[in-house]
Amino acid sequence: MRKMAMEFKFPDLGEGIAEGEVKRWLVKEGDTVAKDQSIAEVETDKAVVEIPSPAAGKVLKLYHKEGELVQVGQVLAVIGAEGEDGAIKKDVEPEERPPSVSVVGDLPTEEVVVSSSTVKRTNRDVLAMPAVRRSAREKNVDLTQVKPSGAQGQVLEPDLERKAAPRTVPKFDIYGYVERIPMRGIRRTTAKRMLESQQKVAAVTSMEQADVTRLVEIREKLKVTMKEKRGVNLTYIPFIITALVRALKAHPLLNSVIDDDREELVVKKYYNIGVAVAIEDGLMVPVIKAADQKTLWELAEEVASLAKSAQERKVDLADLKGGTFSITNYGVFGGTYGTPIVNYPETAILGLGRIMDAPLVVDGKVQVRKVLPLSLTFDHRAYDGAVAAKFLKDLVNLLENPEHLLMED
Repeated sequence: MRKMAMEFKFPDLGEGIAEGEVKRWLVKEGDTVAKDQSIAEVETDKAVVEIPSPAAGKVLKLYHKEGELVQVGQVLAVIGAEGEDGAIKKDVEPEERPPSVSVVGDLPTEEVVVSSSTVKRTNRDVLAMPAVRRSAREKNVDLTQVKPSGAQGQVLEPDLERKAAPRTVPKFDIYGYVERIPMRGIRRTTAKRMLESQQKVAAVTSMEQADVTRLVEIREKLKVTMKEKRGVNLTYIPFIITALVRALKAHPLLNSVIDDDREELVVKKYYNIGVAVAIEDGLMVPVIKAADQKTLWELAEEVASLAKSAQERKVDLADLKGGTFSITNYGVFGGTYGTPIVNYPETAILGLGRIMDAPLVVDGKVQVRKVLPLSLTFDHRAYDGAVAAKFLKDLVNLLENPEHLLMED
């Protein structure tokens, strides 16, 4: 019995992922592939993942060009044997609901059957299911320019692939020429997450500074040993994570998330610290799991490893989940103070500015010291400013006396 060609659809990767962007095809039409061989790199809103072939055979057809969005369930490729057809089979047409009826007769529904009239139509005049309309908006397809294939004249999902006619968008406004940059992948997700946080969090930012002169001296001495023995660059982040965990243990309300559905503050009894990493088109926040159980050296190695994976877009999806508190280091780019946005549903995030020389009064004398600016944004729904202020005070004390951070190490 002859084996039929297989339509390989973009799989559900979990984590709430509904779509991805085809970054690069690893095969071309006509290639022979083995089962589980990677055929494409697809960028989701969390990472770039390689998509393996579900079967061995010949690549008969590749759908979606590089740079195009593909929805979960849409056909990525057709894999079969020599001589088979790579065309997508028509989907089963959705069952049309009967028209509404009242005591005065039939009521018009929202959809209108496509007419052959020369009157100019709008998208609302086209017969299409809500899911198809949503897909058309995401693909920037004008439904009035799509030839329907449904039995009742309705536009189906495959019709959008055959006629992806983008709306004409001007490259200038009344003041001059403009450049339009699509918001895709991480940038698109970052924008959505930031907006969600601003809408759901009663954000307040408290600021402090820590005299980290002693910390700078200790780090300078230890980084040479770390580089020689472990091959890892010792940054300030492992010190800050260590201090942060101890401050969170003293002020547990900050190590929490808000459950809006149950209207509860969920205080975590474990310490998973998210570290924001700037990549080319946005931010990723890999999470250091069980940070309280790791030494300074282990933290340094894990921070370096996760940062590298994030920048290469190869970070595991599991490493982006489970955070209880986040930190963001804009000081590496020259920033000082800021108002970082809480990584919702967490209740707090710590912003780190650049370490700089500043005059401070020490033992009654003005001295030039190394100062680290700190900005703590917290959700005022979860706790008051007094709690945040006490947390910052203890954190500053730990950073200013770094010998305590090294006791267990």
